[in-house]
Amino acid sequence: MSFRQDKNKLLHTQLVKYGINYRKAARAAEILASEKPDELLTDEEIQLTQEVCKEWLRQRKRLDSIEENISF
Repeated sequence: MSFRQDKNKLLHTQLVKYGINYRKAARAAEILASEKPDELLTDEEIQLTQEVCKEWLRQRKRLDSIEENISF
């Protein structure tokens, strides 16, 4: 497996772990792993990636908050 494939797989796994739709996560991971500059991405690719990353961050913060509140 190449570095790009490994990165794609890791990103996809992390996105799905935090509740991102499987297909959206797969597409966003593919875009992010490609490491293309924004200028080479379509508006649709940029929008999807931003949407997915914002949702991932929101879910991660929510889970971190829950974990902090149950830790004694």
